[in-house]
Amino acid sequence: MDAMKNYDALKLNNQVCFPLYACSKELTKQYTPYLKKLGLTYTQYIVMMVMWEKEAVSSRELAECLHLDYGTLTPVLKRLEASEYITRQRDPQDERLLLLKLAKKGRELKDEAIKIPSCIAKSMGLTDEEFMTLYMLTYKALGNMEKNDKNQER
Repeated sequence: MDAMKNYDALKLNNQVCFPLYACSKELTKQYTPYLKKLGLTYTQYIVMMVMWEKEAVSSRELAECLHLDYGTLTPVLKRLEASEYITRQRDPQDERLLLLKLAKKGRELKDEAIKIPSCIAKSMGLTDEEFMTLYMLTYKALGNMEKNDKNQER
């Protein structure tokens, strides 16, 4: 029986990764009806949140901010540009980089999206204190893992 106990660490319900993974999937699903009204996917929405905050950003800065690679980001940016939410142009100092700017239509979309965060927070069913604890612990774990990644790269 003790031999079986050695494998408890491999049980799905004993993992922190699984509820985070499942919660992330469910959270993205919760966004779907709100984003559908705006004609956005979740990935387009998180790009737009950065654009609403910064107004202008390089493709490199955006990729780092969102933890996305260029292969994922490029088609998203092309669709947002086609929808006239952002503009893209090559950086004259570094042709490899795209400079992204929030367009007028993208700025107007911000007013339509303003209610989404509170609706999502409500769907989570957490108190304000629980929500802040979850937020802080999630970002702490993310920061620690990123630090570990950078240390392993050296």
